[in-house]
Amino acid sequence: MRRTRTLLLALALTTGLCQLAEGVRVVAASSIETPGRFTDTAGHWAEPTINRLVAEGILDGYPDGTFRPNEPVSADQFLKILLLSFTDRHQNGERSWKESFIQSLSAANRNILRQDYRDFSFAPSSVGYWAKPYIDLAGDLHLMNPSVFPDFKQKLNREQVAELLYYTLKETEYLEDADYSRKLSNGIGDLRSANERQQKFIAESFAKGIMEGYPNGYFGVGVTVTRAESLTIVERLIDKSKRIEPSASHTGLHTLVVPTKDGSYKRIVFPNEAMKRAYGVMEEAGKLRGTNYDLEETTLRLFKDAEAKSKALSPNKNPGDVWDEASLWVEPKYDTYGITIRLQEGALARNREPIKRFVNEIFGYDAAKFDSWFDAMYAQKESGGAFETQSVAIGAYTIEASSPDNASLVFSIVPQATKVQK
Repeated sequence: MRRTRTLLLALALTTGLCQLAEGVRVVAASSIETPGRFTDTAGHWAEPTINRLVAEGILDGYPDGTFRPNEPVSADQFLKILLLSFTDRHQNGERSWKESFIQSLSAANRNILRQDYRDFSFAPSSVGYWAKPYIDLAGDLHLMNPSVFPDFKQKLNREQVAELLYYTLKETEYLEDADYSRKLSNGIGDLRSANERQQKFIAESFAKGIMEGYPNGYFGVGVTVTRAESLTIVERLIDKSKRIEPSASHTGLHTLVVPTKDGSYKRIVFPNEAMKRAYGVMEEAGKLRGTNYDLEETTLRLFKDAEAKSKALSPNKNPGDVWDEASLWVEPKYDTYGITIRLQEGALARNREPIKRFVNEIFGYDAAKFDSWFDAMYAQKESGGAFETQSVAIGAYTIEASSPDNASLVFSIVPQATKVQK
């Protein structure tokens, strides 16, 4: 009987402990289902962003159940937020870099991640300064200059955050055309209270639509960035759909995003809509040569064949070698169009159609006149002898023909200056 009572008591204790343990698990699960709920964020303008990014483990609250959204963010906190925003958190709690982030980096930075930081844990340091792993990595990836922050516990102001964004964008996206970003930011009331270097950072963050001014038209130079604002800024950095795009009517600028030499992109500001359209036609003209062309920023290079293109794009090519037999180009800064044709067998015949397409867009009804003068200059150069620079006015343009290397003809096309009415 005594043994039976002992067994029953043991069974009851075991059942009770199991029920208690299950109760603990239920409470834990409940807390996981409602992450980012703090006593001081209800109704806050950034509450959805706070809840979303806290749930992703980008930033934590405080042990007392608060988030303190209006407290200034420190440099070390912001670097942690910045780096973790480029990661995915898995169900087991571990993290890995987003593939999109890895692909956005240069080959050198990818090697840094894969070699020097292959064992990076994404967690704060448990020995010494907690933020050291984030600071070291951000510095090695060139997302910031460590010497700018003598104390990473300092509270960040808006221009300092703009600086971190500038270098992060430089490494993961592309920087806007400097003239474009400055023109967009000219309306900021307190822009000139920042120094020239800071103005560059502010203009970039403004043009990208990641940071914006206050309702009074000021950027807030010298104003500290809050924890809530830092999450919103980083969310716009990562999710382009949340950025504040400047309207075309507001900018009054003619822009396009174009490919660069390093495989990235940049925004180009054209002086007028006519050159912007000509760029689009130039891009289409290259396709008339099949795949034997390469568009780099505002220059379209045309090649004889695939072999010539491969040699031209090879990283091991001799800097003095020229493999393109013709090129179409625009110089937005100087409002100049151009055509370069090398004097080699078959070059003109192979590239006649792309050139004609480009010329028709620029000259319109006067295209035939340009064609005649172009052919005359080409024939003159082809006949041998010295070629002196010559110019002619056709329609609204002045064209100059020159042969700077004695192996090609360069046609520079510049709009005639508008006469000032007296």
